[in-house]
Amino acid sequence: MSAITQNSQTASRLSPFAMALVVNFLWINASEVFRYFAFVMPMMRDAFPMLPDVAPMNLPVFMIWGLWDTILVLTATLIPWMAMKVFGASAMRAVAYGSGVWMAMFVILWLGLYNMNLATPAVLAFALPLAWLEMVVAALIVWWFTARGRAFA
Repeated sequence: MSAITQNSQTASRLSPFAMALVVNFLWINASEVFRYFAFVMPMMRDAFPMLPDVAPMNLPVFMIWGLWDTILVLTATLIPWMAMKVFGASAMRAVAYGSGVWMAMFVILWLGLYNMNLATPAVLAFALPLAWLEMVVAALIVWWFTARGRAFA
């Protein structure tokens, strides 16, 4: 196989980072939808029956949720990717990087909501561990594609 043929085949594939981004997009959106509809929305409605239309799902909320998920996917992919490039890549480090993203995104969000009396300890007890699992799996996906990228480089 000539260098030209090999380069054209390599150029047609997505980069490992782009593949991690695509897989994380699918994983995080599926996880977010499951967590929201299975746990957060019903628990928030039970905890705050006095608030009309708490935890709604309508077009404006859906659009904001789309923005949130886009930011979350980019953050959950880019930060671990850069950390693995600078500090090294391993499964244990991926767990640490995913935990860092989780703290920066979800712990701050839910602590703020709890501080404003907009979340209960029961909601936090379900939402935070599931979000941690989501971010750790996302970082492990990044780690897998980082290792894959080195194998094909």
